[in-house]
Amino acid sequence: MIVLNAKKNLFRNTGRQLFYTGPAISIFAAVMIVPFVYGIYLTFFKWDGIASEMPFVGMTNYLDVFRDEAFWKSMALTLRYVAVSVLLINGIGFMLSYLLVTWMKRQNFLRASFFAPSLIGGLVLGFLWQFIFHNFFVKIGDQFGWELFSKSWLGNEKLAFWALVVVTVWHYAGYMMVIFIAGLMNVPKDIMEAATIDGAGKWKQLLRMILPLMVPSFIVTIFLSLQRSFMVYDLNFSLTEGGPYGSTVMTSMHVFDKAFRSYNYGLGQAEAFVLFLIVAIITITQVYFSKKMEVEH
Repeated sequence: MIVLNAKKNLFRNTGRQLFYTGPAISIFAAVMIVPFVYGIYLTFFKWDGIASEMPFVGMTNYLDVFRDEAFWKSMALTLRYVAVSVLLINGIGFMLSYLLVTWMKRQNFLRASFFAPSLIGGLVLGFLWQFIFHNFFVKIGDQFGWELFSKSWLGNEKLAFWALVVVTVWHYAGYMMVIFIAGLMNVPKDIMEAATIDGAGKWKQLLRMILPLMVPSFIVTIFLSLQRSFMVYDLNFSLTEGGPYGSTVMTSMHVFDKAFRSYNYGLGQAEAFVLFLIVAIITITQVYFSKKMEVEH
């Protein structure tokens, strides 16, 4: 009897869990897992997305990935973009949060102002900043004689990259700021008061006490900024369209063009999977060392 009751309770609990979580799991599987597995399946075939036949090519697509110079050129550009963007997003986000919590008044208004850009979609953001770079900055450059703004950054092969970085930082710094503010609000006030009594200045408190206690927040913000920077496409498309002369083609744009514009789905999916592996390795490494640093502090 005890065994039968235990089995009944197990079935009842399992059925209740499936009732509540089943729809969400089914949607997640249909939207994420099935396309991901099917994408890996396509990497072993040569297919243009139209033909009814899909010749099996084995590992040929993966070998072609390593022969594709344009892919690795876009990967190098993406790594550079990620490194600069992640550093600036988190640096500026933390600086804004620290100033808001410790120095500035009217915090709610300023928080809303800095957070607002993160609510704008990437496509809209790109078209908005196209106008700013083509018109607003150029007029300022002409009026004040500033050579840096005398011509649109989007038409310059070197400055177009920095235009992408500026817009990305403007987009995400406010979002990370909110996460940092939550972390700063959890810093124990009694510890800070004790440090003040002991004669520790603001700078020493920041370096020796606040930053070590903010490691959990940095883990989250760096993870988010890494993921969003690596997967940038909508902003890349709407702001520069990969130009001028292909100088700002990020990896996601290259993969999309390979699959949907060159009609090479097998190679495009193989490159997408390689990108996924690179992002996964970098992200897991970042989380591992961040967690290790958190334990040490």
